[in-house]
Amino acid sequence: MRRVGVYCGSSAGHDPAFRAAAGALAESLLRRRLGLVYGGASVGLMGAVCDAMLAGGGEAIGVIPRALTAREVAHRDLPDLRVVPSMHERKALMVELADAFVVLPGGIGTLDELFETYTWAVLGLHAKPLGLCNVGGYFDGLIAFLDHVVEQGFLAAPARARLNVAGDPAALLDLLAAERP
Repeated sequence: MRRVGVYCGSSAGHDPAFRAAAGALAESLLRRRLGLVYGGASVGLMGAVCDAMLAGGGEAIGVIPRALTAREVAHRDLPDLRVVPSMHERKALMVELADAFVVLPGGIGTLDELFETYTWAVLGLHAKPLGLCNVGGYFDGLIAFLDHVVEQGFLAAPARARLNVAGDPAALLDLLAAERP
C-alpha cells in the first residue's frame, strides 16, 4: 500500500471521539509512511485528517467536485488539490489513486462513497481492501443491516466479508494491510 483513501464527514459530528479518530488515523498513516487521498475539504473530519497529515509532513491528495469547492470549503493549503466535474469523477479518481479505503463517521455523502466503492469491489472492478472505522459503535446499525442483507440472501457472505471492521484506525489499517494482495 502507498496511499489510503479516506471517506468521512465534512462535519465533525457531535462526539469528540470522531475528530480524535481522524487525528489517530493520520498518525497511523504517517507512522506507516502512507499517503492520504480524501475529499479535499478543509472542514469537518475531512479537514481534521488532512491537517494532521500535513502537520506531520505526510502526502495528502484532495479530490473535490467543482460544485462543492465552496460548500465543503476546499482546502487551500493542500499542495495537491484536484478539482473534478462531478461526484462520480471524484469517486473514480479516488479509487484510482488509493490502494485501500478507510471509512470514518460521516453522513449520506460518506455512505454514498462507501457503497459505491464497496459495490465496485464486489463486482470485481477493483480488488482494494475497504474497512469501516467503527468509532464508538457509530456503524453498528449499518453492520447489523449488512448482516441482515446476507441472512435474507441479497449479499453473499464472502462479499460481506470484503468490508473489514475495527474500532480504531491502527487496527483497521492492520486488517487492510493483511488483505492487500
